[in-house]
Amino acid sequence: MAAKTDQLLIVVSILEGRHFPKSPRLGLLVQASFDGEQLATDPAEHREQPQFNTELAWELDRRTLHQHRLQRTPIKLQCFTVDSVSRKRESVGYIVLDLRSVQEVKQEPRWFPLLSSKYTKQRPALLLNLLLENDTKTAEPSPDRFKARKAPPRQGSPTVTELLTEKLEAVLIPDQGYHQVGPADQCRDMFVLSVTVAFATKLEQLISSTMKLSAEGSEFFFYYSLLGNDITSEPFHNLLSPDFEPERASVRIRSSKQTLQAFLSRQPSLQIHLCCGTQSLGSTDVRLSALSEVQVDLDCKAATVEGAFVLQPPRRIKQTLGAFPADLQPTVGVAISLRREEAPAKPLGNKGSGLQTHRAPSPSAPPAEQRPRNPSPVRQPPDSSPPAAPPLSPHTESEAESLLEERQRGGDRVGPAAEDLELPVQPQSRPEAAAEGGASSVSVSAPKVSIPSSAHHYCFSLDLRSLRNLVLTHPVAAMLRYSYPFFGSAAPIMTNPPVELQRNMEVSLPQSYCAFDFAALPQQLQDTFLRVPLVVELWHRDSTSRDQLIGRASVQLSTLLSSERSRSLGSTGEQSWRQTHQDRVSVVQSHRPTEKVAELSYVATLEDLGLVKAREVVISDSSQNEFVAPPPPSSHPAAPVSPAAPPVVLPAPTPPRDTLEYRKALELELWKEEQEDLFDHQLRKKELSHMQALAEEWRRRDREREALVKKKEVEYNLLEEQLQKTLSDLEKREKQLVEAELQTQRLQRELRAEHELTLRELQESGRRLRQDCDHRVALEKDKVRLMEEERARLLQQITDAECRYKQLEKEFQVYREQQSSRPEFRLQSDLNLLTLEKVELERKLESTTKSKLHYKQQWGRALKELARFKQREQENAMTRLKKQQAELEAMRLRFLAAEEKDAVRQDRQELDDIRNELNRLKQQEVARGPAPSLFDSAPSPGVNESADEHLSRLLEERDTLLRTGVYSHEDRIIAELSRQIQDAMRDRDNR
Repeated sequence: MAAKTDQLLIVVSILEGRHFPKSPRLGLLVQASFDGEQLATDPAEHREQPQFNTELAWELDRRTLHQHRLQRTPIKLQCFTVDSVSRKRESVGYIVLDLRSVQEVKQEPRWFPLLSSKYTKQRPALLLNLLLENDTKTAEPSPDRFKARKAPPRQGSPTVTELLTEKLEAVLIPDQGYHQVGPADQCRDMFVLSVTVAFATKLEQLISSTMKLSAEGSEFFFYYSLLGNDITSEPFHNLLSPDFEPERASVRIRSSKQTLQAFLSRQPSLQIHLCCGTQSLGSTDVRLSALSEVQVDLDCKAATVEGAFVLQPPRRIKQTLGAFPADLQPTVGVAISLRREEAPAKPLGNKGSGLQTHRAPSPSAPPAEQRPRNPSPVRQPPDSSPPAAPPLSPHTESEAESLLEERQRGGDRVGPAAEDLELPVQPQSRPEAAAEGGASSVSVSAPKVSIPSSAHHYCFSLDLRSLRNLVLTHPVAAMLRYSYPFFGSAAPIMTNPPVELQRNMEVSLPQSYCAFDFAALPQQLQDTFLRVPLVVELWHRDSTSRDQLIGRASVQLSTLLSSERSRSLGSTGEQSWRQTHQDRVSVVQSHRPTEKVAELSYVATLEDLGLVKAREVVISDSSQNEFVAPPPPSSHPAAPVSPAAPPVVLPAPTPPRDTLEYRKALELELWKEEQEDLFDHQLRKKELSHMQALAEEWRRRDREREALVKKKEVEYNLLEEQLQKTLSDLEKREKQLVEAELQTQRLQRELRAEHELTLRELQESGRRLRQDCDHRVALEKDKVRLMEEERARLLQQITDAECRYKQLEKEFQVYREQQSSRPEFRLQSDLNLLTLEKVELERKLESTTKSKLHYKQQWGRALKELARFKQREQENAMTRLKKQQAELEAMRLRFLAAEEKDAVRQDRQELDDIRNELNRLKQQEVARGPAPSLFDSAPSPGVNESADEHLSRLLEERDTLLRTGVYSHEDRIIAELSRQIQDAMRDRDNR
């Protein structure tokens, strides 16, 4: 088993179709698309069963194939009809192929119906085969492929490299009969390129076991194309021992030596096909580039490439045949030569094609005629060829062939009727004397033919009555012609004289009745009528030019067998059966079978005259060399052959023994005995020769049967090996599927366990995050509680300060009352003391204000830190807690801001009260006025300094609150601080 490669080919074989309606103007085309790449077949004939025989392939690796299978990428086939004139395409239907069904093992082709087909009456379908092949073109070169090497450079010819890079083509010069390769100024030499198909062996290996070895009406021939000329060999019928004349096809080429070598080095291989009817059974490639590699001086000697090349069957047939053993490979002998033409020879054959065909002479065969070349390898039968004769049984066929050999050796001609009647030749048992008076013209030594007792005597008559409905615009001198070799003669039957047929008229045909008497087996008659129709040709006879074939009409004789039978009495009083059928058939053009030309009316009659009486029919030795029974076809019904007349016996004279008559009679008797002995000797020799021919024929048939048996044994062995290989592959595949299923189950279990583990990890991580968040929230609550306690402590200090302030105020009131009663110096000392106390109180108030600002700064930093912490918490928290955290944070910020605003408002109010009180005290002191000896009229520097410190403290307090980010200029506390700053600045300016 070949090793698997990474590169693969997806091959879609489009073989044929079915259930398509016939349409001569249209062609069928199949376009396949896969992964954005489109491939298409060549247009095929739009008939009921179109033949495509095309393979479409895509390259890809195993990984890409696996991805396409997972994605379920389809292979879509679209069938189109193509108009041969306008080139317009129309969709017929489509087919979608599943890529997962493509396997590497060979499968039988399957029929796929077209979806959304526009043909609703029938359901068209295509025969497709899907295969996955290893792409070995990159791994190793194929052994049956040859790589054309460049022609080696020659001394003194530096233009060979340039010629290899140029585009060289063979241009036909019709008026000169040769092809020109290269520029005209450089083409000075004339060369002759010849291809000879000499022999072929083991061709029966190309036929599968389901195909008959010799199909009825089929011919085997070789086909190839040489410089655009299609060439076919002489047809042959026996594949076991192919007997055909070697044919040499030559083309004349005008070029130079270097140009021609460069042209041949780049030519593709010459493909030689073995064809049967309309299909190719096998082909081989012969490299034309090998002629350029042969180191031969063409001026002195011809360059030749020859050998026996192996014929390879097509891919779809090769799958059923398998590989050929080394000793049973079908081969064809081909020789290709290239030589210089010494003298300019005159072109032979068709001057316009530049092709010359020569066939090897045969001493026993007449010179072959030049057959028309078809532009395609599909071989069509000639227009004027008669229908094929019915098949013969093996025994009767060997006897007929031995008769044919005897006829060729003795100069006799056996008519076709003898072969169709299956008449074995038997030697005559005793000689018979000739009748007097020339009653019989048959020689005494002539052999006799014995008609089988089971054969029936038939009389077939055909009356071609009229022609009508001519489509052609010009009148036609109509003449009908047909032949049916089964009736005993291959000579054509014609209506004469021609009749003038014009458009939209009907004419009767003169002398168109013809009857045939023949003997045949009923089964043989039925098989022949069912298989071989009677083809009637319509000819136009022109006195100034050659006859022209207008069309053909096919008369199906099988309808005559299904018609009603009527009983009648023959001329001898015997009972017979008659069947008559009357019909009109269409005359169609030969090159366009769907175009109707005219209509033909006919009447066909078949009479069964009963069994042929057992008798011996004598073969004549006359110049015509025809059988006496059955008679040749004539223009009127012929009577059945009567048995041979009995010999006439003359009465013996009664003279005495010594008379002259007695002696003459005695001499006559002696002569008759001598002739009888001589006749017996000749009969024994003829019998011996016949027996030898029969033995040789039996030996030949035995060899054929042995070859067929050997071939079938090889085929069966190959099929058995393929079956065993398929069974082993299936077992391996089943094991692989079981292993893959176990692997899949294991992977499912692993994935399930991994999923459960991941789920538990996610739950655990969520629980940890929840606990972490709860812990952090508790910490934040503790911090808030501590802040509340600090706030309560500060509030208590403020309360204590207020109490002390009230106490001081009371003391001040007491002092003021006492001052009013004390002397003046005592008042001065008290004033100084009070000033010192005031300074101390202002210092304490300043320290208290600074500690308050410090607290506010710490509180701002705490807010900033809290904001940053909240931001980090918001980034790390889970998605489901973000909304709650955001709401909680917003509520906390609003609460803190409200509390801060309340605290600052209360502090500010207390400060305002203290300042108002101090201002009131100052105003009272100013109102009383200081002592002249102690106070001066100028403002004291202490007052100015306290005002500046108050102003700087207000500015610092406002800036601190703004830097926290909690307050803005629109808040009430900031606006109040700004107003106080403006008042302080205005008071300082006033002083």
